[in-house]
Amino acid sequence: MPLPKPYRHTDGRSLCLGKLPPKADSKRFMLENYLALAPPPPDANWFKDVVNYGEMLNDHLGDCTCAAAGHATQVATLNAPYGEITPPDPVILNVYEKACGYVPGDPNTDQGGVITDVLDWVRQHGIGIRKDDPERHHKPTLFGYADTNPGNIDHIKQAIAILGIVDIGLQLPLSAQAQVGGLWDVVEGPSGEAGSWGGHSVVVCAYDTDTLTCITWGQLQRMTWRFWTAYVDESHALLMDAWLDQFGARSGVNLEKFEADLLALNN
Repeated sequence: MPLPKPYRHTDGRSLCLGKLPPKADSKRFMLENYLALAPPPPDANWFKDVVNYGEMLNDHLGDCTCAAAGHATQVATLNAPYGEITPPDPVILNVYEKACGYVPGDPNTDQGGVITDVLDWVRQHGIGIRKDDPERHHKPTLFGYADTNPGNIDHIKQAIAILGIVDIGLQLPLSAQAQVGGLWDVVEGPSGEAGSWGGHSVVVCAYDTDTLTCITWGQLQRMTWRFWTAYVDESHALLMDAWLDQFGARSGVNLEKFEADLLALNN
């Protein structure tokens, strides 16, 4: 099935989608096995007033799953002592090629990707090298990820508050197009049908009582909890190395068990 055509927003931006359906996997880790569920704080926000993150090629390619991984790197390092590291476009393109099979110059291979395929590749190979600045020559990687239950709002809030970043899949409705840059909310009628626009991947890094905030197409986008409930079809809490270096010891995540399970999985 071909990806939806790029949507030209009223502000002139070209917006592409590209999330393919999630893969069933009985070996998928569940966050509740590593993090005890406790009452979350009323709000959390890890953006540090940064509002522009770059489109990471998602203005002309269906690489939203890879752009989401790049944005996760930005937020994780933004909250680390050495500061934000932005993976350059060639790095994101490399992920799209290796994890999703895209061949530059061949539009027939621009078929989007599966979130977990991208996360698995990034976990093994890393992302975000900065060779141009010796003092910030890091290779932020993904230690691992664990699924949250999209229907358990308290668990979603806890994952964001403690780990900072949840990578989600959305079945966007057509009605979301007119709400880009404002507030994504549920609209009744055919335009509000889940997936009528297409599948999309974003990272959510903030919430409050009424809304959540994600990065998409390089900018912050708010959505209501009602929108989340209606359109999210997968959610993965990311354990980024840069994040764990800063907060891991006091996160409450059972990292020893997580690492042991990762080793068992790899073997």
